Amino acid sequence: MGNPPISPENQTPLHGSDADADDENVKQLNECSSFYLSLQECLIKTNRNWKDCQAEVQALKACNERRKTGHGK
Repeated sequence: MGNPPISPENQTPLHGSDADADDENVKQLNECSSFYLSLQECLIKTNRNWKDCQAEVQALKACNERRKTGHGK
């Protein structure tokens, strides 16, 4: 006889760890996380068209620059 089938509660989600890693990366952005999430939403809405999301790109870039220089604290 073969092995019994694996029940759904014993299966590991395929992309669960990827989502957890993404969440951790966003948390590390601190005050810039909202700009990052806005950029992600824009890219989803525009089918990954970076040209249409330049305002969000520039806002995230400016936030990161403020963080590097210490003015964002």
